[in-house]
Amino acid sequence: MEAINASIGFDKRMAAQDIAGSRAHAAMLAAQGIIDAKDAEAMREGLLTILSEIEGGKFQFSTALEDIHMNVEARLKEVIGEPAGRLHTGRSRNDQVATDFKLWVRDQLDAVDAGLSALMRALVDQAEAGADWVMPGFTHLQVAQPVTWGHHMMAYVEMFARDRSRIRDARTRMNECPLGAAALAGTSFPIDREMTAKALGFDRPAANSLDAVSDRDFALEFLSAASICAMHLSRMAEELVIWSSAQFRFVTLSDRFSTGSSIMPQKKNPDAAELIRAKIGRIFGANVALMTVMKGLPLAYSKDMQEDKEQVFDAADNLMLALAAMEGMVKDMSANRESLEAAAATGFSTATDLADWLVRVLGMPFRDAHHVTGSLVAMAEAKACDLPDLSLDDMQSVHSDITRDVFDVLGVHNSVASRLSYGGTAPERVREQVARWKEALA
Repeated sequence: MEAINASIGFDKRMAAQDIAGSRAHAAMLAAQGIIDAKDAEAMREGLLTILSEIEGGKFQFSTALEDIHMNVEARLKEVIGEPAGRLHTGRSRNDQVATDFKLWVRDQLDAVDAGLSALMRALVDQAEAGADWVMPGFTHLQVAQPVTWGHHMMAYVEMFARDRSRIRDARTRMNECPLGAAALAGTSFPIDREMTAKALGFDRPAANSLDAVSDRDFALEFLSAASICAMHLSRMAEELVIWSSAQFRFVTLSDRFSTGSSIMPQKKNPDAAELIRAKIGRIFGANVALMTVMKGLPLAYSKDMQEDKEQVFDAADNLMLALAAMEGMVKDMSANRESLEAAAATGFSTATDLADWLVRVLGMPFRDAHHVTGSLVAMAEAKACDLPDLSLDDMQSVHSDITRDVFDVLGVHNSVASRLSYGGTAPERVREQVARWKEALA
């Protein structure tokens, strides 16, 4: 029973939050005249002593005392004596743990926000350096149209910006204080919940005591936002694995974020990217696990909810590790401009530019232009060359009105320069987005 019941092995991570909540509660009890000021001061000093012991690695945690709350309270009694028994007046472990956990998740949301911002800055720096470097854009992992390196990097900035927005949105929604809800019904003591909420940096007290002690939406929302962010990290990791291969050579990852082979001296493995891609499963799993824990619980608190923390702790650790590793890779990696440009010109990547030219210059309906361009692509394939390598006679054999001007749109640089629509890949547009995000992230 002790083994299955105890949570101190993992919830000791919330020690700082538990002590902060207890200090706020003690101050409120004194302000309301529920305990005297002398006892409140003893509690404050004793709790600070315990925090120092925990941070210094001198605190002896006991499994017999079940959780962080009882461990701190028992030690407080040893430090200050009889007044420690008054600290729990007007509260329960139910509202205490909900408060501690919210404070911990809130701190983690702030840490993820900072990690995302750092990664976004690294991506913006890459985009600025390669705003006019041409590379292939893909659909179905097949060469589609030329884009710029800067445009590709800024696509990830937009992805991670949405993640940061979700993190900030979740933080705003969760910022209601459960403390004072007591076990489930509130308390008969004349407590001031506004005071404790303000002291702990919450916007307001939670409005319903039943909901306050049984709510874990804040943890689920953190895991949901973390899962989407992790998915974005995995997508980028996949591209870095592909791009750093000998078949692509789009990027060179630094030695700091690569490893060698035990028997093949030529190997440089993108292990950091691969580990990011793999660790994401733990974050997804944590999300599903906590949803499963919560899905069948009646109001209010059930001991099942002790299973809420380990998944969140593990997911948070792995998300922060993945963010830091990705930031490091992005800052250190070198894009191989020549390889990018050479690849951009393959796979008939300017076929759409040719079709657009037929529409714009010859007034051809797009579906007809699509057919003509397809015929020219087939001809180039048969000749084992690319579209710009066809002669004017070749092109006119498919459609007689084509002129030499068509070759102006078949170069990859001309192609990307022409994509001037808002959000397009033209270097001019990329630099505008870089400037916008540099200001936003400053």
